[in-house]
Amino acid sequence: MTERTVLVTGGAGYVGSHACKALARAGYRPVVFDDLSRGFRKAVRWGPLVEADLADRAALAAAFAEWRPAAVMHFAALAYVGESMADPGRYYRANVANSLNLLEAMVAAGVGRIVFSSTCATYGDPIRVPIAEDHPQRPVNPYGETKLAVERMLHWFGRCHGLGWAALRYFNAAGADPDGEIGENHEPETHLIPLAIDAARGGPPLRVFGTDYPTPDGTAVRDYIHVADLADAHVRSLGRLLDGGGSHALNLGTGTGHSVKAVIEAVARRTNRPVPVEMAPRRAGDPPALVADATQARNLLGWQPACSDMATIVETAWRWHSAPPGA
Repeated sequence: MTERTVLVTGGAGYVGSHACKALARAGYRPVVFDDLSRGFRKAVRWGPLVEADLADRAALAAAFAEWRPAAVMHFAALAYVGESMADPGRYYRANVANSLNLLEAMVAAGVGRIVFSSTCATYGDPIRVPIAEDHPQRPVNPYGETKLAVERMLHWFGRCHGLGWAALRYFNAAGADPDGEIGENHEPETHLIPLAIDAARGGPPLRVFGTDYPTPDGTAVRDYIHVADLADAHVRSLGRLLDGGGSHALNLGTGTGHSVKAVIEAVARRTNRPVPVEMAPRRAGDPPALVADATQARNLLGWQPACSDMATIVETAWRWHSAPPGA
C-alpha cells in the first residue's frame, strides 16, 4: 500500500476504467473493486482487481484491510432509467444499500475521502436550462432517486463522521479513450453515439424517440462530455479532497447542447455512411433539453474539457468500435 492507493468501485466499467487510467497517469495506484456483472476484466489494466460484490461486507472489509487506500472513487451502480422503472427494488439494493455498505466500511477502516459518480438525473425535469448546482433536485425515476439518496448519505456521513466527499453530477458521458486502449461497452447498449455507429456499420436502424420537441430541429438536446474529460475531473476532485479541500457537488458538462439529429449527422460525416433511423414516440420522462452549467467545476477544480467537441467524441468512439476484436 502507498498513501496514493485509491479503491475504485466499478473500475471495470465505462467511466470507472477511464478514471483508473487517469489515476495511474497522475501517480495513483487504482485498486478496482468490481463484481464484473457489467464491467469487463480486460478493462482493468492499471492496477489489481478485487472481484467482489459491494453487498459482501466481509469482502469490503478485507479489501480495505489489505490495500489500505487513502480514498475511494465510487462508480459501481446500475444506471438504466427504464430498468429502474421496471425493478426499483433492485436499484435501491444496488445503488443505495451497497453504497451504505461502502460508506460504513470506509468509516470502520478510517478512510475519509470519497469521490462519487452522480448524475444530472437527480435534477429531474429541468425548470431552467442550463442547469446549475442549485437547481431543485426532484428525480423522476428510481435511478435518479437512488443517486440522490447516496448524495444525501454523503452529506450526513460528512456531518457525523467527518467524511470528505465529492458528488460529480455528469451529463451524457460519451467517446472513448483517445489512445484506443478502452472504450464504451454496455450490454444492452442504450447510448446514442454507439447505437448510431452500429447502425452506420450495418446494425439495426437507430430508433429516434421523439421528433416534436420544442427544440430547433424537434429532437431532444443533450450535453455530451467526453469520458476522458470526466476522468480528469474525478482526479482533480480527488486531489482537492486529499489536499484538505472541502466537500463539493459539481456538474460536469460542456454547457453546449447537441440535438439527436445533430449527433446522427456528426456520425454520418465521420463514417461517410448513412445512419438508418426509425422514428418512435417520445419516451416518458425524457425532457426536451438537458444542458449543464459547469462554471463551478471550472472555478473550483481548474477543470476545462479538452476533448468534448462533438467531432472528437465521435472520432474516438468510431476508432474504438471499429477496432478489430482483441486489438
